[in-house]
Amino acid sequence: PVTISFWSRTHIVIFEESNMSVSYIVKAELREDQGKGASRRLRRLENKVPAILYGTKTKKPVSLSLKSNEIKKSLENQAFYSHILTIEFDGKEEKAILKDLQRHPSTGDVMHADFLRVSMNKVIHVNVPLHFINEEECVGVKMGGGKVSHQIVEAEVICLPGDLPEFIEIDMLEVELDTIIHLSDIKLPKGVTIAALQHGADHDLPVCSVHKPKGSDDTEESEVAPAAEGDAE
Repeated sequence: PVTISFWSRTHIVIFEESNMSVSYIVKAELREDQGKGASRRLRRLENKVPAILYGTKTKKPVSLSLKSNEIKKSLENQAFYSHILTIEFDGKEEKAILKDLQRHPSTGDVMHADFLRVSMNKVIHVNVPLHFINEEECVGVKMGGGKVSHQIVEAEVICLPGDLPEFIEIDMLEVELDTIIHLSDIKLPKGVTIAALQHGADHDLPVCSVHKPKGSDDTEESEVAPAAEGDAE
Protein backbone atom coordinates (compact mmCIF):
# COMPACT_ATOMS: atom_id res chain seq x y z
CA PRO A 1 0.00 0.00 0.00
CA VAL A 2 0.98 3.64 -0.57
CA THR A 3 0.59 6.30 2.11
CA ILE A 4 0.58 9.98 1.14
CA SER A 5 1.42 12.65 3.69
CA PHE A 6 1.52 15.70 1.40
CA TRP A 7 -0.14 16.59 -1.87
CA SER A 8 0.85 19.01 -4.60
CA ARG A 9 0.80 19.46 -8.36
CA THR A 10 3.51 20.89 -10.60
CA HIS A 11 3.29 22.30 -14.11
CA ILE A 12 -0.30 21.29 -14.62
CA VAL A 13 -1.88 21.13 -18.05
CA ILE A 14 -5.62 20.47 -17.83
CA PHE A 15 -7.59 18.80 -20.60
CA GLU A 16 -11.38 18.90 -20.14
CA GLU A 17 -13.35 16.26 -22.00
CA SER A 18 -17.05 15.95 -22.66
CA ASN A 19 -17.53 13.94 -19.46
CA MET A 20 -15.72 16.67 -17.49
CA SER A 21 -12.89 14.33 -16.51
CA VAL A 22 -9.60 16.09 -15.89
CA SER A 23 -6.03 14.95 -16.47
CA TYR A 24 -3.04 16.48 -14.72
CA ILE A 25 0.25 16.43 -16.57
CA VAL A 26 3.53 17.29 -14.86
CA LYS A 27 6.26 18.29 -17.29
CA ALA A 28 9.69 17.54 -15.87
CA GLU A 29 13.29 17.35 -17.03
CA LEU A 30 15.89 14.71 -16.30
CA ARG A 31 18.50 15.82 -13.76
CA GLU A 32 22.00 14.41 -14.01
CA ASP A 33 23.82 16.32 -11.27
CA GLN A 34 23.40 14.83 -7.81
CA GLY A 35 24.10 15.98 -4.28
CA LYS A 36 23.23 18.96 -2.08
CA GLY A 37 25.52 21.32 -3.97
CA ALA A 38 23.91 20.51 -7.30
CA SER A 39 20.43 20.95 -5.79
CA ARG A 40 21.36 24.36 -4.39
CA ARG A 41 22.69 25.49 -7.78
CA LEU A 42 19.53 24.24 -9.47
CA ARG A 43 17.33 26.29 -7.16
CA ARG A 44 19.51 29.40 -7.13
CA LEU A 45 20.66 29.66 -10.75
CA GLU A 46 17.81 28.05 -12.70
CA ASN A 47 14.85 28.69 -10.37
CA LYS A 48 14.00 25.01 -10.48
CA VAL A 49 13.18 22.44 -7.82
CA PRO A 50 14.93 19.07 -7.61
CA ALA A 51 12.62 16.06 -7.50
CA ILE A 52 12.73 12.30 -7.60
CA LEU A 53 10.38 9.69 -9.06
CA TYR A 54 10.60 6.27 -7.45
CA GLY A 55 8.61 3.15 -6.61
CA THR A 56 8.04 -0.40 -7.94
CA LYS A 57 10.74 -3.08 -7.97
CA THR A 58 11.07 -3.14 -11.73
CA LYS A 59 11.97 0.53 -12.26
CA LYS A 60 14.86 2.55 -10.93
CA PRO A 61 14.47 5.96 -9.25
CA VAL A 62 14.70 8.90 -11.65
CA SER A 63 16.09 12.34 -10.71
CA LEU A 64 14.03 15.21 -12.13
CA SER A 65 13.78 18.99 -12.03
CA LEU A 66 10.62 21.11 -12.02
CA LYS A 67 9.97 24.82 -12.44
CA SER A 68 9.68 26.50 -9.06
CA ASN A 69 7.06 29.09 -9.98
CA GLU A 70 4.76 26.42 -11.40
CA ILE A 71 4.83 24.39 -8.19
CA LYS A 72 3.90 27.46 -6.18
CA LYS A 73 0.99 28.28 -8.47
CA SER A 74 -0.30 24.72 -8.49
CA LEU A 75 -0.37 24.50 -4.71
CA GLU A 76 -2.93 27.29 -4.58
CA ASN A 77 -5.63 24.95 -5.91
CA GLN A 78 -6.84 22.32 -3.46
CA ALA A 79 -8.22 20.22 -6.31
CA PHE A 80 -4.65 19.32 -7.25
CA TYR A 81 -4.22 17.57 -3.92
CA SER A 82 -6.39 14.59 -4.83
CA HIS A 83 -5.52 13.55 -8.36
CA ILE A 84 -3.21 11.07 -10.01
CA LEU A 85 -0.40 12.77 -11.93
CA THR A 86 0.96 11.90 -15.33
CA ILE A 87 4.63 12.81 -15.22
CA GLU A 88 6.21 13.51 -18.60
CA PHE A 89 9.97 13.42 -19.00
CA ASP A 90 12.42 12.32 -21.68
CA GLY A 91 9.58 11.29 -24.00
CA LYS A 92 8.01 9.03 -21.35
CA GLU A 93 4.88 9.11 -19.22
CA GLU A 94 4.41 7.63 -15.74
CA LYS A 95 1.49 7.71 -13.30
CA ALA A 96 2.48 8.97 -9.87
CA ILE A 97 1.44 10.80 -6.74
CA LEU A 98 3.32 13.32 -4.66
CA LYS A 99 4.68 11.38 -1.71
CA ASP A 100 6.48 14.20 0.08
CA LEU A 101 7.17 17.90 -0.22
CA GLN A 102 10.05 19.66 1.53
CA ARG A 103 9.81 23.40 2.19
CA HIS A 104 12.24 26.04 3.41
CA PRO A 105 11.60 26.53 7.16
CA SER A 106 11.36 30.34 6.99
CA THR A 107 10.26 31.23 3.45
CA GLY A 108 8.01 28.25 2.76
CA ASP A 109 9.52 27.82 -0.71
CA VAL A 110 9.47 24.30 -2.13
CA MET A 111 12.93 22.74 -1.79
CA HIS A 112 12.36 19.17 -3.00
CA ALA A 113 9.53 16.95 -4.23
CA ASP A 114 9.22 13.17 -4.04
CA PHE A 115 6.91 11.42 -6.52
CA LEU A 116 5.83 7.82 -6.05
CA ARG A 117 4.79 5.66 -8.99
CA VAL A 118 1.33 4.10 -8.84
CA SER A 119 -0.29 1.23 -10.64
CA MET A 120 -3.90 1.74 -11.67
CA ASN A 121 -4.82 -1.78 -10.48
CA LYS A 122 -3.26 -1.49 -7.00
CA VAL A 123 -4.86 0.29 -4.05
CA ILE A 124 -3.30 3.40 -2.56
CA HIS A 125 -3.64 5.14 0.80
CA VAL A 126 -4.31 8.87 0.34
CA ASN A 127 -5.19 11.77 2.65
CA VAL A 128 -8.27 13.40 1.13
CA PRO A 129 -9.68 16.78 2.27
CA LEU A 130 -13.09 16.94 3.93
CA HIS A 131 -15.55 19.60 2.74
CA PHE A 132 -18.25 20.63 5.22
CA ILE A 133 -21.41 22.08 3.63
CA ASN A 134 -24.57 23.73 5.03
CA GLU A 135 -22.88 24.70 8.28
CA GLU A 136 -24.78 27.98 8.58
CA GLU A 137 -28.08 26.20 7.90
CA CYS A 138 -27.30 23.39 10.36
CA VAL A 139 -30.26 22.57 12.65
CA GLY A 140 -28.06 22.56 15.72
CA VAL A 141 -26.74 26.01 14.82
CA LYS A 142 -29.94 27.77 13.69
CA MET A 143 -32.36 26.17 16.14
CA GLY A 144 -30.11 25.19 19.02
CA GLY A 145 -27.63 28.05 19.11
CA GLY A 146 -24.72 25.71 18.65
CA LYS A 147 -21.41 26.06 16.87
CA VAL A 148 -19.73 23.63 14.47
CA SER A 149 -16.26 22.50 15.51
CA HIS A 150 -13.91 20.53 13.24
CA GLN A 151 -11.72 17.89 14.84
CA ILE A 152 -10.12 16.79 11.55
CA VAL A 153 -10.17 18.32 8.06
CA GLU A 154 -8.87 15.34 6.07
CA ALA A 155 -9.12 11.57 6.19
CA GLU A 156 -6.88 8.79 4.93
CA VAL A 157 -8.75 6.66 2.41
CA ILE A 158 -7.98 3.41 0.61
CA CYS A 159 -8.98 3.01 -3.03
CA LEU A 160 -7.79 2.30 -6.53
CA PRO A 161 -6.23 5.33 -8.26
CA GLY A 162 -9.21 5.56 -10.61
CA ASP A 163 -11.62 5.87 -7.65
CA LEU A 164 -9.66 8.55 -5.81
CA PRO A 165 -12.07 11.38 -4.85
CA GLU A 166 -11.03 15.01 -5.07
CA PHE A 167 -12.62 15.56 -1.66
CA ILE A 168 -15.25 14.01 0.62
CA GLU A 169 -18.35 16.06 1.35
CA ILE A 170 -20.05 16.12 4.76
CA ASP A 171 -23.55 17.65 4.84
CA MET A 172 -24.24 19.40 8.17
CA LEU A 173 -27.81 20.47 7.35
CA GLU A 174 -29.70 18.05 9.62
CA VAL A 175 -27.11 17.67 12.36
CA GLU A 176 -28.67 18.51 15.73
CA LEU A 177 -27.20 20.15 18.81
CA ASP A 178 -24.83 18.04 20.93
CA THR A 179 -24.12 15.68 18.03
CA ILE A 180 -20.71 14.27 17.17
CA ILE A 181 -20.02 12.97 13.67
CA HIS A 182 -17.48 10.15 13.51
CA LEU A 183 -15.52 8.64 10.63
CA SER A 184 -18.05 5.81 10.39
CA ASP A 185 -20.84 8.35 9.75
CA ILE A 186 -19.24 9.69 6.56
CA LYS A 187 -20.92 8.74 3.31
CA LEU A 188 -18.15 7.55 0.99
CA PRO A 189 -17.95 7.32 -2.80
CA LYS A 190 -18.08 3.87 -4.37
CA GLY A 191 -14.83 1.94 -4.05
CA VAL A 192 -13.49 4.12 -1.22
CA THR A 193 -12.93 3.07 2.40
CA ILE A 194 -11.46 4.91 5.39
CA ALA A 195 -8.15 3.45 6.53
CA ALA A 196 -8.60 4.08 10.26
CA LEU A 197 -11.83 2.05 10.43
CA GLN A 198 -9.95 -1.08 9.42
CA HIS A 199 -8.21 -1.01 12.80
CA GLY A 200 -11.38 -1.34 14.89
CA ALA A 201 -13.96 0.76 16.70
CA ASP A 202 -11.31 2.47 18.83
CA HIS A 203 -10.12 4.24 15.67
CA ASP A 204 -13.54 5.65 14.79
CA LEU A 205 -12.36 9.20 15.42
CA PRO A 206 -14.62 12.25 15.79
CA VAL A 207 -14.70 14.40 12.67
CA CYS A 208 -16.84 17.35 13.76
CA SER A 209 -19.41 18.27 16.40
CA VAL A 210 -22.16 20.76 17.15
CA HIS A 211 -22.20 22.15 20.69
CA LYS A 212 -23.01 25.42 22.38
CA PRO A 213 -19.97 27.68 22.74
CA LYS A 214 -18.10 27.38 26.03
CA GLY A 215 -19.42 29.67 28.73
CA SER A 216 -22.89 30.09 27.23
CA ASP A 217 -24.57 27.95 29.94
CA ASP A 218 -22.58 29.64 32.70
CA THR A 219 -23.68 33.04 31.40
CA GLU A 220 -27.35 32.06 31.52
CA GLU A 221 -27.01 30.74 35.09
CA SER A 222 -25.29 33.92 36.25
CA GLU A 223 -28.17 36.00 34.89
CA VAL A 224 -30.81 33.90 36.66
CA ALA A 225 -29.05 33.56 40.04
CA PRO A 226 -29.45 37.19 41.29
CA ALA A 227 -33.19 37.17 40.60
CA ALA A 228 -33.62 33.97 42.60
CA GLU A 229 -31.80 35.50 45.59
CA GLY A 230 -33.98 38.59 45.38
CA ASP A 231 -37.16 36.53 45.47
CA ALA A 232 -35.90 34.71 48.57
CA GLU A 233 -35.51 38.01 50.45
